[in-house]
Amino acid sequence: MTTSAATSYTPDQSSAKASNGHGPSAILQLGSPELKALLAQIAAGASEREAKRIAPHEQIRQIADAGLGRLRIPVAEGGAGVTLRQLFDFLIQLGEADSNVVHILRVHYWFVEAQLQRPLSDPLRARNIKLVNDGHIFGNGFSEQSTKAVGLYFETTLTPDASGKGYRLDGKKYYSTGSLFSTYTLIFASTPEGNVAAATIPVSREGLKLEDDWDGFGQRLTGTGTTLLENVFVADDEVEVYGHPDGPQAPSYQYAFLQLYLQAVAAGILRAVKNDAVALVRRRKRNFAHAQAKEPTADPQVLQVVGEIAADSFAADAIVLAAADVIDEAARSVKDGLPDKALAERAQIHSALAKVAIDRFSYATASRLFDVGGASATQSVYNLDRHWRNIRTASTHNPTHGKATAIGDFVVNGKAPPLNGYF
Repeated sequence: MTTSAATSYTPDQSSAKASNGHGPSAILQLGSPELKALLAQIAAGASEREAKRIAPHEQIRQIADAGLGRLRIPVAEGGAGVTLRQLFDFLIQLGEADSNVVHILRVHYWFVEAQLQRPLSDPLRARNIKLVNDGHIFGNGFSEQSTKAVGLYFETTLTPDASGKGYRLDGKKYYSTGSLFSTYTLIFASTPEGNVAAATIPVSREGLKLEDDWDGFGQRLTGTGTTLLENVFVADDEVEVYGHPDGPQAPSYQYAFLQLYLQAVAAGILRAVKNDAVALVRRRKRNFAHAQAKEPTADPQVLQVVGEIAADSFAADAIVLAAADVIDEAARSVKDGLPDKALAERAQIHSALAKVAIDRFSYATASRLFDVGGASATQSVYNLDRHWRNIRTASTHNPTHGKATAIGDFVVNGKAPPLNGYF
């Protein structure tokens, strides 16, 4: 991401109103000078924010105020109506600017996508899209650190309120990425019947507490910490009850979307690695005595490493966008709230293919940044280690070997991939 001191982005008055729930603002067009200026502004402070643990509240608000949370919403419903390929291309650019910022918004963009799978007649679609159009950002309370298998099994409970109206949420969530920066959050829980339920509630709701206790070595500013729920009231129209976790699952491309999103984060980080490799070589004023050139910018070995980093970044971009095209095909097949089963499975497989492929080189590429500089490149003032830490952390959301096995089983035996948000 190239930054420029001559250009800056400032939201207009209508955008500022949107963040307070007063109606939709104009949306920055993809590829516009204004959007490029905003991304440059976000990129300019990314390293310092991470080094000093400065949470990017301002940057998330800028994204919302610019209408960018509404990119996938159809124009007729108040959005920009972009394709999934266009969205993922933007996500890569945002990840290039700041991988924490793009990761924070993962569940928000998935929440929007989930509304688009609903029929137009579904009142929840209109209700939730209005919230997005009003500038609200959505976080999550999905995962738990419990004894239950990771997936659709929760210790958090959703029980009917004693009054006969609404429900009560009780439990403890972890990995609540984005909720600290959001106005709403999605909490998944188990009902007394053992079914899976989702509650969409404001983060300001009494009894809900967010803790900034994420202690991972990467993606440190994503707010991926604890959500505490103590007798939290949930209205009837804020709840959606699904089936039993062991029951049959309807076809969906939503899980493919959630997983490919992480590969967009990785592709954005690799772009940042390339940018920092170029900057590192250009600022070096000396080379090793035994090097093939006096200046690093003329050293063929250094240039080879930079070229290989650039090639890996290009490959990651291409892989993500190719998979996005397949997911888009599944999204366009939706009828009565369900996508074509074969296209949905194909979307899941291509999302998995993207992860397996990118994981095979992304960690190494991020660490190769230090091959273009001497020991000075490891100085904390440059904070270059954040790229490896961030890309490795983002990749741990689900095991690569599990993806590869499922791909092989699909290709060889035609077995459908697992249907849950962790595959």
